[in-house]
Amino acid sequence: LPSLATQHLILPHCMCLVSAASVQEQSYVAVGSHHTLSDDTRINLIKPRQCLPFSDSFWSNCTHSFAITACNFNMVLKLAQFAGRAIGTRAHYSTSGKRHDVVIVAATRTPIGSFQSSLSSLSATQLGAVAVESAVKQAGIGKEDVQEVYIGNVCAAGLGQAPARQAVIFAGLPKSTICTTVNKVCSSGMKSVMLGAQTLMLGQQDVIVAGGMESMSNVPYYLKRGSTPYGGVSLIDGIVFDGLTDVYNKFHMGNCAENTAKQMGITRKDQDEFAVRSYQRSAAAWAAKAFEAEITPVRIAGKRGKPDVVVSEDEEYRRVNFDKFGQLATVFQRENGTVTAGNASTLNDGASAVVLMTAEAAERFKCKPLARIVGFADAETDPIDFPIAPALAVPKLLQQTGVRKEDVAMWEINEAFSLVVVANQRKLDVDPEKVNVHGGAVSLGHPIGMSGARLVTHLTHALKPGQVGCASICNGGGGASSILIEKLANPIASWEEGRRTAGKPLLTLYTHDHCTLCDELVEQLEAQFAGRYALEKVDITRKENIRFLRLYRYDIPVLFLNGQFLCMHRLNADLLQKRLVELETSTN
Repeated sequence: LPSLATQHLILPHCMCLVSAASVQEQSYVAVGSHHTLSDDTRINLIKPRQCLPFSDSFWSNCTHSFAITACNFNMVLKLAQFAGRAIGTRAHYSTSGKRHDVVIVAATRTPIGSFQSSLSSLSATQLGAVAVESAVKQAGIGKEDVQEVYIGNVCAAGLGQAPARQAVIFAGLPKSTICTTVNKVCSSGMKSVMLGAQTLMLGQQDVIVAGGMESMSNVPYYLKRGSTPYGGVSLIDGIVFDGLTDVYNKFHMGNCAENTAKQMGITRKDQDEFAVRSYQRSAAAWAAKAFEAEITPVRIAGKRGKPDVVVSEDEEYRRVNFDKFGQLATVFQRENGTVTAGNASTLNDGASAVVLMTAEAAERFKCKPLARIVGFADAETDPIDFPIAPALAVPKLLQQTGVRKEDVAMWEINEAFSLVVVANQRKLDVDPEKVNVHGGAVSLGHPIGMSGARLVTHLTHALKPGQVGCASICNGGGGASSILIEKLANPIASWEEGRRTAGKPLLTLYTHDHCTLCDELVEQLEAQFAGRYALEKVDITRKENIRFLRLYRYDIPVLFLNGQFLCMHRLNADLLQKRLVELETSTN
């Protein structure tokens, strides 16, 4: 680890790992005996030439300070074991000798509700449960197969203990499922995915659900404990206090955005133009059904005998008046301000979840992965500069993965403010036509604990096979998280399957006898897509299919295309047409 070579102090009983090149560059000299761990690995006791005030006698006593002159992962494991034996302490062993590939086998989200609107009757944990349960169903695995869950949530006041645990139990997963709630402010949802991926890479689990949830409509006001002073007491807005305030500078995140705008010379016009484009792109995306594959509708129980309401579309992008856009007052800085309610994100409700597996587990469960996680990285800077933190995290991620900026087909940069994307586009020098092509948080909404997971979910569905996409999101306190994913192809799985389907895409219908809705779906398929697919039916009531009965009892008909979830309850003809065209184009 070359960075450690710059530290000119090696304490007794600790290990300093440096490359051979770093040993030369830092003028280290090898002293002491060589300890052979294998035919090609030797450990040298070393000291720096310029390490003062320590004497040679001091270094001669440091009998267990080591440096590695040639480094690989397996050798580090051997070194750890050797050092443990040498100093008489307990050795530490890895649970796996390799890093596992991690794939996304399902990704979904609820629609995003406007503040105090269609989804406000549901808590964050209830919304999280909807996303988690739907993601597991789309993966086609049993709820008992999920070993661990990470869920991001920021404003947890009033939710009760362990919000992630609640979402898991409400979703019907076993009570033995391990649960962790993650709070990295706006990056919470993405960090949950990263933590899940890390756990899988280490081989500690095989199947993990990760995501984010937030109901900003239900965040309570706070009242401090103590005696109430004469004349009343002020309430504290939990959203602002715990979600949107820079603790270190004692002002709103919008003031940080104003500071960045001033430093970079980004005008209100720049931000307004970006915001208008975000709304236009979101509207066009919904018109083109670009979000169709990722949305799980939310059913709201009717009150007082009224019928249930099904929310199946984002609300926020419709709530805009372009005629008044330029007339809005600035919010955080009255004089010479640039940030307005129009070019900033809004307060919203929603949840998103992805099912992650090791590649080996996906093969064992016969799941067809949607995407592969290539890598991820975090970065931190001064809290006031949080809007430009993605410009630090993204280069770090690209360097770690060896992916060139030019090879990224789609960028998702969270629109906490329009300023954030405008600033990071400049700093990263990326093509604006590749950034947030379907709109972002300014127009779709920003449920802060959910948004990072939403970016991952959208890239998973929006990328074309073989393409690489990058998502990045800044967070209060000066941080940012970034992730790279690669969309995987969806061919017919095997030669035998191709022979069985005559080379046509395979539709798998989960059904049972006397299912009228299933019969209607088959009729629709024949009427609209005759000759373009092969159909197999899976009777979920048969003994060998009992796990599908537990999973889809109340959801049939459920339809998969080439092993990947397509739709449930009814035929999504638009989505099927889109997928068939993609498959037909890729095979020509």
